[in-house]
Amino acid sequence: MSTIRPAAVAGAFYPRDARQLDAELNQLLEPLDPGETRFGLPKALIVPHAGYVYSGAVAARAYETLASARGVVKRVVLLGPVHRVPVRGLALPGAEAFDTPLGRVPVDAEAGRALKGMSQVVVSAAAHQLEHSLEVQLPFLQRMLGEFSIVPLAVGMAGTADVAQVIDRLWGGPETLVVVSTDMSHYHPYNEAKAIDGATLVRIEAFATDIEHEQACGATPLNALLHVARGRSLAIKRLSACNSGDTAGDRERVVGYSSFALYEGDEVSQEEAGRTLIGVARGAIGHRLGQAAEPRLDAPAWLAQTGATFVTLMMDSTLRGCIGSLQAHRPLGVDVAENAAAAAFRDPRFTAITLDEWTRVQAEVSLLSAPQRVLFSDEVELLIKLRPGIDGVILEHGERRGTFLPQVWDGLPERRQFIEALRQKSGLATETRLIDCKIWRYQVRKWREGDFAAQ
Repeated sequence: MSTIRPAAVAGAFYPRDARQLDAELNQLLEPLDPGETRFGLPKALIVPHAGYVYSGAVAARAYETLASARGVVKRVVLLGPVHRVPVRGLALPGAEAFDTPLGRVPVDAEAGRALKGMSQVVVSAAAHQLEHSLEVQLPFLQRMLGEFSIVPLAVGMAGTADVAQVIDRLWGGPETLVVVSTDMSHYHPYNEAKAIDGATLVRIEAFATDIEHEQACGATPLNALLHVARGRSLAIKRLSACNSGDTAGDRERVVGYSSFALYEGDEVSQEEAGRTLIGVARGAIGHRLGQAAEPRLDAPAWLAQTGATFVTLMMDSTLRGCIGSLQAHRPLGVDVAENAAAAAFRDPRFTAITLDEWTRVQAEVSLLSAPQRVLFSDEVELLIKLRPGIDGVILEHGERRGTFLPQVWDGLPERRQFIEALRQKSGLATETRLIDCKIWRYQVRKWREGDFAAQ
């Protein structure tokens, strides 16, 4: 008989209604500017666990780093402190899945078997029954990852070494993400809390492993993660920090919040990323023309993260093809290769590129942020909201849809001129009102051959 752990704090820490929860996540999660993209997904996150009105924005800054993790991260090792039921060691729930208003998340049974024989790991349904530190992370993970399983560990009385041993056992590869749930100091006056938390943040960045529970309520799993991260030479990046006095509480007795991302390997420079992506694009076209080996799409490893790209081909300063993806739905390397081949050989506006032309063609790769809906009450408000030179725009009406990359502003610098040209490109009748259309905007990071500095 299956055992499901029902949502315990829906309606208190976050909305119980799925539509309201979805809307709140939309508000909290902001599309990452492609210029802030770090090539390579985080291996671990440190996030707070208060009600979303208090700490949701801080947690969201961490979960935004998973924008390209869908289909890559399949398992989340989730560790947080117990608040209601004491437990010795690390407690699994003995359940097959956790429910949230957004659906059911399976518990990874294989991971449970891998932990058998570790004396510090126990099973306690009671420790999980009302615990919020893990549950509040699930809606964020559901939004960012889609399908995944969890290893939920409620951490009670345990030593750093014991918890670190469990994290090491479950470390895995790129399919596994480790999430440690912890708030910072509790119930100090605002300025005092800022000083205490400021010092703790510096210690976290230094991979300290002796942080006290008065400084971070999830100190035990936090210290353990930092111990493992230091041993594995991970890099750490502070993403956000504040306290309840900055969000939705008074300033007499505040609780602190912070979020961090931890990464394996060195950070990839924008120039290196550009060279790699341009190389994939040219390799995909050159291979079709018999002039190059088929490009590798599995190395470097960050090419496996999902991404939405456009590949633009120019010849003698004239457009020669442009095809792309508006939503991330496949590995970044595959997306660039497929879009490059389509721009060269299947753009309906042009004939297929020939071998003679290929030596004169320059490739440009644009990496898109997630599209964000633009809400407007009339055409004037829409035009005011559009940012020339910054926003790519998607226009949709019924079955018709078109887009202009931000680069198009160079030739159409006036807002009204830009949107009218996009309306024509989308094949809309002249009488179609913009108020009846759906509009999204996005930003890009682009690289051109011979010029790999970000534009």
